[in-house]
Amino acid sequence: MTAPDHLPERRTADRLDILGDLHGEIMVFQPMQVRELSARGVQVETRVALHVNSLHELRLTLGPHSVIVRGRVVHCSISDVGQEQVVYLSGLEFIEPSMHVGEVIAGYLAAVQSERGRL
Repeated sequence: MTAPDHLPERRTADRLDILGDLHGEIMVFQPMQVRELSARGVQVETRVALHVNSLHELRLTLGPHSVIVRGRVVHCSISDVGQEQVVYLSGLEFIEPSMHVGEVIAGYLAAVQSERGRL
């Protein structure tokens, strides 16, 4: 497969036309609302159901830090039903977070607890 005549070819590897069916999936980040957070997991609200035992990468913005952590869905249930949307409440346990991610989460939790102690 080559580029149209008016465009320069930029590929470093040839593509192969697939004859027949070849299926796949694409992962898309969906917005979520974090309801609870611990060093071991998170409870979130989403607009899509998360399948129990499925693995997901979560991007969490914790104060000035942003981390990506892998989680396994432990439970998922309907939290609210509106006229045009359903909200799901899911619990995920973190799967082997890196030392850096663990430190960021622990630091964030300590900062929130400290701030609440001042109120």
